[in-house]
Amino acid sequence: MKKVTPILIWLVVIFAVVWAWRHYRSVMDGGANRGKGGGLSGDLVILHAGSLSVPFRDLGKGFHKKHPGVTIRAEAAGSRHCARKISDLGRRADILASADYKVVQNLLMPDHVDFNIRFATNEMAIAYTAKSRRAAQVTAKNWHEILLDPSVRFGRSDPNSDPCGYRSVMAFQLAEKHYRVSGLAAQLTAKHGRRFIRPKETDLLALLEAGEIDYLFIYRSVAAQHGLKLILLPDEVNLKSSRLATLYRESSVRVTGKKPGSYITRRGEPMVYSVTIPKRAPHPRLAEAFVAFLLSPEGRRIIEKNGQPFLQPVVVDGIDKLPKRLRPLVEAQR
Repeated sequence: MKKVTPILIWLVVIFAVVWAWRHYRSVMDGGANRGKGGGLSGDLVILHAGSLSVPFRDLGKGFHKKHPGVTIRAEAAGSRHCARKISDLGRRADILASADYKVVQNLLMPDHVDFNIRFATNEMAIAYTAKSRRAAQVTAKNWHEILLDPSVRFGRSDPNSDPCGYRSVMAFQLAEKHYRVSGLAAQLTAKHGRRFIRPKETDLLALLEAGEIDYLFIYRSVAAQHGLKLILLPDEVNLKSSRLATLYRESSVRVTGKKPGSYITRRGEPMVYSVTIPKRAPHPRLAEAFVAFLLSPEGRRIIEKNGQPFLQPVVVDGIDKLPKRLRPLVEAQR
């Protein structure tokens, strides 16, 4: 048996020390590695609302230019569905971006997330195409009459999976008050049964473009992003205006709660999107860098270019637990 030389022993020791140091740095960086030139690298897992698909695609491109070593793995679903992937299925994600900040409050805080950053707004609208039945006649004043025509078909998303789903039902209720048509909300809610209800509103875009449905309750930003014709609803109906918060609270929808078999009542309010980093995020350092980019002037421009007004200032639930890296960006907007 050959004798092990001191030089070989020292090489093994040095290799072990270097490996241990790199492993330690990786853990301290939240699982993110340093790429060439000291940039960030690794996989960034993002769960986001379907209505954020286009703006988050553009955010991803901008972020990748700054950090080419980072691979973004984005997954779109209804916001409530995204939250349940974390709470019920134990999915480990770096970022969750919701179309309703209350989803994070109701389903994830405080067990799964410590903070929640409210960053943008939107509004309900009705999308259609030139092929839609009665497209030449529909207006912001008579849309509810057109949609009740037996020959007309419209779609909406599932309230238990997607905020756009329960906001659509809230819009029905607010429309009944605004247009003073008794029973309107019940008629609109019951039409078609569940035939044209999908887990998220963007799942219905293909049906609309193929002519399977004529109209679709969706966010204004999404309709604009896809070049669809648009019926803008009155502020009393569209859940957009902060000055009408008291009126919006007169609408409500019962949806599934945090625990299986439980239910909560979601009341209408001006819509606000939010973003958070789960406690079990595998790469928190990458997540903080992405959220910082979202809150930067460039990120703000990307969101607004895609049709969503950015909150000024942003609002943070659990601000005392906000990562130190993000605090200056929040404080700068006050």
